[in-house]
Amino acid sequence: MVLGETPITETNSPNNLQNAASKTQITEPNSEKINPIQTAQTPTDSPTPSPNSNQPEPRVLVSEVVIDFQNYTGPKEQLQNEIFRVIQTRPGLATTRTQLQSDVNAVFAIGKFSSVNVEPKDTPLGVKITFLVQPNPVLRKVSITPEPSTDRSSIVPQEIIDNIFKDQYGQILNLRSLQEGIKQVNQWYQDKGYTLAQVIDTSNITPDGIVTLAVAEGVIEDIGIRFLDEDGQPKLDDNEQPIPILTDKDEPIGGRTRPFIVTREVELKPGDVFNRQTAERDLRRVFGLGIFDDVRLSFQPGSDPRRVVMVVDVIEKNTGSIAAGGGISSASGLFGSISYQQQNLGGNNQTVGGEFQLGERALLFDLSFTDPWIAGDPYRTSYTVNAFRRRSISLIFDGGDPEIDLPNGDRPRVVRTGGGLNFTRPLSRDVYRRSEWTASAGLEFQHVEIKDADGELSPKDELGNVLSFSDSGKDDLFSLQFGAVRDRRDNPLRPTEGSLLRFGIEQTIPIGSGNIFFSRLRGSYSYYVPVDLTKFTNGPEALAFNIQGGTVIGDLPPYEAFSMGGSNSVRGYAEGDVGSGRSFFQATAEYRFPIISAIGGALFVDFATDLGSGSDVPGDPAGVRGKPGSGFGYGIGVRVQSPLGPIRVDYGFNDQGDSRLHFGIGERF
Repeated sequence: MVLGETPITETNSPNNLQNAASKTQITEPNSEKINPIQTAQTPTDSPTPSPNSNQPEPRVLVSEVVIDFQNYTGPKEQLQNEIFRVIQTRPGLATTRTQLQSDVNAVFAIGKFSSVNVEPKDTPLGVKITFLVQPNPVLRKVSITPEPSTDRSSIVPQEIIDNIFKDQYGQILNLRSLQEGIKQVNQWYQDKGYTLAQVIDTSNITPDGIVTLAVAEGVIEDIGIRFLDEDGQPKLDDNEQPIPILTDKDEPIGGRTRPFIVTREVELKPGDVFNRQTAERDLRRVFGLGIFDDVRLSFQPGSDPRRVVMVVDVIEKNTGSIAAGGGISSASGLFGSISYQQQNLGGNNQTVGGEFQLGERALLFDLSFTDPWIAGDPYRTSYTVNAFRRRSISLIFDGGDPEIDLPNGDRPRVVRTGGGLNFTRPLSRDVYRRSEWTASAGLEFQHVEIKDADGELSPKDELGNVLSFSDSGKDDLFSLQFGAVRDRRDNPLRPTEGSLLRFGIEQTIPIGSGNIFFSRLRGSYSYYVPVDLTKFTNGPEALAFNIQGGTVIGDLPPYEAFSMGGSNSVRGYAEGDVGSGRSFFQATAEYRFPIISAIGGALFVDFATDLGSGSDVPGDPAGVRGKPGSGFGYGIGVRVQSPLGPIRVDYGFNDQGDSRLHFGIGERF
């Protein structure tokens, strides 16, 4: 038996080259039609299985093997050599149906042909085998089209695509090489964080060599939030059904937080391509609100399978706290106190707090309300409003040698009653990036009284020095406040590189008791330099420098003078013991280094001076108490990391020969 002239074919139209092999059928003369053989959907080197038959296959002698190029006028020698290299059929040898089918698959697996046919023809010397092949077009360009089709262009720049396929341009389209390029395209998506994106179709190939890759880039159809229970499962409604996913316009169901509080922290928006890196930053911002125990991300299918609904899953935490206490002290006598704080008032992430202390001698309180992002504001503007009644022993009138008290032997208390309103906003139009500049503006009113321990007014000390601006011991301060901060630190909590600049202006308006009018200017600059000086353990080291200064122009109530000395000024001195002045300058240098994982150390030098302005403060409170007006200190400190921030313990020596231990929370600057 011989193979007749019916062709063996392996075809793939130019418009559907992604299907690397189509149905193949071999028909023998005067025999029944053999069922089609399905080949792989991409070019492979896998052998074709033998037909399912218990009968031995017919074998015929091959007299000649010919390659016939169809509709192709380009160079043929290299292509012909590639074909002969992969086929097993040879002149003078016998062949079978299975072997011819295997040769067809092998030729197609080269990847350069859109159609492969075999025509066997009987001759007196045997069977002439003709491989009719149609090469792919020359690749001219590869482009990307997002699916589903919209007016939006792909997020992959065309130059990236051209760079990936540049070595293939001008060559016969090779499906193997094309697939390798597609892998690089998919890898580009992954490397850039577009983890849902992938090429889904390569079938659009034109006869003139233009390949269009269809890509499902993972477009976000909508964004919602879902409340989870403590076990991380979706909360259920009264019918034991999962509570639906909420959008930013919905009211909260199953939780307290209003959905828009979460979604406004999310930079990704409907219509954007999902990006994992952006999503991770979004989750950190949502978690940073401080009202959730856990924040997760999940996906639901969109109305189009090539789109997704991005769901922010949240587990709310208890955001309210209340505490009560009481005691007895020399300042207040018998007293009781109660405090309350709620960080998610009305589900709006607004904070309200209050502390009341009722004693035998005074009623003290401190109330505040903060909205961290005014609803509808595009620039993340926040505001805080507060009311207070505070009593303290001012550092201006304390310490020194000699100590000077009130005529009745008490230490003077400064009682401030008032309130204020302050607005803050980052000076950046991109609310999802850390802004380098932040500005603030506000106003405040204080009614200030100088009193003794029993609450009696006492405008002068035992030497007759004034303690208030007015003779009555009562002053009113109505002030406008402006500030700006430029933050270039690499880490706000533990900076090792960068700088921090602060500048503030306070302007009082002469209203009320004392008719006080002054301008306060104050600035601070910190600079951080990474170093590598010690090898105690792995961890960042830095040299940290800070200078600050300020002055008051105009009227100056004594209690508004600048105080120097202590843990936040010159260490080695007691609080306020360097002096107090109308102006001041202060400088600090620190070397910060790690010791073990959660413990670090510091060497420091501090200096401060009132620039000779101590006597310009009414009553000269520093001079009459023997405070030097300037001083420096040096020492060593330990930093212990804690959830509240670094716990700071410093031991300082001053230029007077004294030493002192200082405690604090957080770095000094």
